[in-house]
Amino acid sequence: MADVPENVPEHCPGTTSEQAGKSATCQGCPNQKLCASGATKAPDPAIAEIGEKLSTVKHKILVLSGKGGVGKSTFSAHLAHALASDTTKEIALLDVDICGPSIPRIMGLEGEQVHQSGSGWSPVYVEDNLAVMSIGFLLSSPDDAVIWRGPKKNGIIKQFLRDVDWGELDYLIVDTPPGTSDEHLSIVQYLSATHVDGAIIITTPQEVSLQDVRKEIRFCQKVKMPIIGVVENMSGFVCPKCKNTSQIFPPSTGGAEKMCADLKLPLLGKVPLDPRIARSCDEGRSFLSEVPDSPAAEAYQKIVKTVQDYCSNRVTEEQSTI
Repeated sequence: MADVPENVPEHCPGTTSEQAGKSATCQGCPNQKLCASGATKAPDPAIAEIGEKLSTVKHKILVLSGKGGVGKSTFSAHLAHALASDTTKEIALLDVDICGPSIPRIMGLEGEQVHQSGSGWSPVYVEDNLAVMSIGFLLSSPDDAVIWRGPKKNGIIKQFLRDVDWGELDYLIVDTPPGTSDEHLSIVQYLSATHVDGAIIITTPQEVSLQDVRKEIRFCQKVKMPIIGVVENMSGFVCPKCKNTSQIFPPSTGGAEKMCADLKLPLLGKVPLDPRIARSCDEGRSFLSEVPDSPAAEAYQKIVKTVQDYCSNRVTEEQSTI
């Protein structure tokens, strides 16, 4: 998809299009001469800068879903918490959900602010080895609405990747908004000069969710983003008292398990619905630490172990081909 600058005609072909500066809609645009010259088709220099900046990050994982409300941010936060439980590892969580940043609340960091240092923006730390960055830290109030067009969203994502002082990291987890639009294209483009381990796709069992998730999987395939696997969230309700399981979201078409079998993708695990997860997120605490022996916490830990093994094996495979 071509980049579209701000304040341009409605049907702008995009700065990287072959028709840039030449189509009828370009007439009268202040950028017409620049686009027609071909200068805008050159690669964004920020891509190389980001590649250099993130060269000290060993593993980069995107958390995606075509559907909203399936628990991407909750999963991203608990993946970060679980990885950071190993105090010898350095973990960072980047929230690129520009219009709906929920990570500050989930991580217990509401009201925190980003500080500028000589080496860039300093992320906010939950623990000594767990850093977080979100546009939520740049807003004057959690209730402030971010009403931005695509180019401005792209700009802040570029800044998060290039201008934040990430330092040396073992894992960078990127929490994304629903869909396959500006934020997703930007994050894939800006990370193109650096190694990305892959994406974890989050879904819930019902077909209305799986339908959108299949689109997200197709997006990953089109942009050549490796898929680590699929997580089925809210997979049944386990009563905390009697331990019986009920299907709140019936998998009418076979759920994530059948979808993964059809598309030949790994099913990383199924996380049952537990009301204590929502409470922990609202209170900014880690559910894994609060209720470590719950079925949901056990499911999370198994998924995290599979993700760690995947990343380790990917590094080994790359080293063997050198």
